[in-house]
Amino acid sequence: MAEYSSILLENAVDSLSKLPGVGKKTALRLALHLLNEDPLLTEQLADSLIKMRHNIMLCERCHNISDTKICSICSNPRRDENTLCVVADMRDVLAIEHTATYNGLYHVLGGVISPIEGISPHDLSIEALVERTRNEDIREIILALPATIEGDTTNFYIYRQLKDFKGKVSVIAKGIAVGETLEYVDEITLGRSIQNRTSFN
Repeated sequence: MAEYSSILLENAVDSLSKLPGVGKKTALRLALHLLNEDPLLTEQLADSLIKMRHNIMLCERCHNISDTKICSICSNPRRDENTLCVVADMRDVLAIEHTATYNGLYHVLGGVISPIEGISPHDLSIEALVERTRNEDIREIILALPATIEGDTTNFYIYRQLKDFKGKVSVIAKGIAVGETLEYVDEITLGRSIQNRTSFN
């Protein structure tokens, strides 16, 4: 383990290195950068992180992250409220939004069914999804979950729960490689997968 001349620097490096994809060397470089920058930059960074952690919430309608009770997508009158895209988490919302090919609403599950990781259907917002189909004028549900065994299992479970839904249930086209999560798919491929979706059966 590297020895630091300052316990304060060591603590900062330890904290930064706990972030995903950040090793000790990168953490040290980041810490030294912040140390050498204008103190206001560090204070603004710390303040923004604290405010994000304490004030961000989940949209009461779609369960995406939001600054308000209803997120900006759900409250946008220009969105197509008849189409609902079901995704695993907010990173998938960002990925699909970047394609600029989808103008409907979303429903964020908060993950996918994974017995190995102890995630059951009751840990996800599937019941809230079914409730939305009863209370909103939804005519199509697009299942846009990862092309993995867990994603397929979740797709099938949701499809079974939507047995009383009178609209169309579709799944994004398989232009996405098996095992790949949406956030790492390029925008063109993801956009075409949304546009070329097929009925789920």
